[in-house]
Amino acid sequence: MESVCARGGAAIRDLRRLPKAHLHLHFTGSMRPATLLELADKYGVHLPEALRGGEPPRLRATDERGWFRFQRLYDIARSCLRAPEDIQRLVREAAEEDVRDGSHWLEIQVDPTSYAPRLGGLIPALEIILDAVHSASRDTGLGIRVLVAANRMKHPLDARTLARLAVRYADHGVIGFGLSNDERRGFARDFDRAFAIAREGGLLAAPHGGELSGPASVRDCLDDLHAGRVGHGVRAAEDPTLLRRLAARGVTCEVCPSSNVALGVYEKPEDVPLRTLFDAGVPMALGADDPLLFGARLAAQYEIARTAHDFTDAELAELARQSVRGSCAPQDEQQRLLAGIDAWLAG
Repeated sequence: MESVCARGGAAIRDLRRLPKAHLHLHFTGSMRPATLLELADKYGVHLPEALRGGEPPRLRATDERGWFRFQRLYDIARSCLRAPEDIQRLVREAAEEDVRDGSHWLEIQVDPTSYAPRLGGLIPALEIILDAVHSASRDTGLGIRVLVAANRMKHPLDARTLARLAVRYADHGVIGFGLSNDERRGFARDFDRAFAIAREGGLLAAPHGGELSGPASVRDCLDDLHAGRVGHGVRAAEDPTLLRRLAARGVTCEVCPSSNVALGVYEKPEDVPLRTLFDAGVPMALGADDPLLFGARLAAQYEIARTAHDFTDAELAELARQSVRGSCAPQDEQQRLLAGIDAWLAG
């Protein structure tokens, strides 16, 4: 279905019908607000006003207080996931939301350590998550894989344990290894051994960088962790040499415009340097990051590119192609999605 745009009354293509891959979505952050309310009531968890719906909070995580508040809200939401059926529900609903937004392939990011205490341990937690992924994929038709992410606020030895676990389940739905949390803390090189374990096990290296810290954190991801993809990476726009390097190597940046604004990285959607990255030839995969907190899912990120940055439909189609090419989807699935993108543009 096409909608009518104010641009001279011309019909424009529905962005929810544009086939795309979703490569930056965090596990708890994918939850529906209504589901969080129900689970909080079920387990007697008191939710602060910022998690009770309404206007998404401006967290200003570029300062210490803002980041602490973001982490506190995320931890409270995560505490409402206590049983296998909660995990099953979260993944199924996240898949349904992605399908509604035109996603045909989802790579969801999770640190199973965070759920292990309530799910019987690290291995049971990951197996419960993977079972939920398989069920949701079967029920919705959405291709779903898992990227296991270490927490850079924890000891690098913990990351090595997670990397070995991720490799162990590489044939059961795990496709990559990441590094999340505040990149202003510690050094990427402290986690180099964990990423070497993951890469040697055939997993994609996809650490966070270039969000709360500047271009140097992206360079660290490339130099120290040999990243094949970078979570966020948007601050690379501040360094033309780095932009050329990302473009030459074809390293996809998982850019999350709504998240960038909510966390105070940029003041407004127009400030997110999508056009700078795109014109420099840096592959991008737009992502929703944590829609539970930021209030916007996948299609909304493409809408930002259209309305705030004047991306044409041909350019939006190219963004969708870049998301597919940057994914770990099998080649036949990628070709099917690329053909669907061409059909959307031709329609």
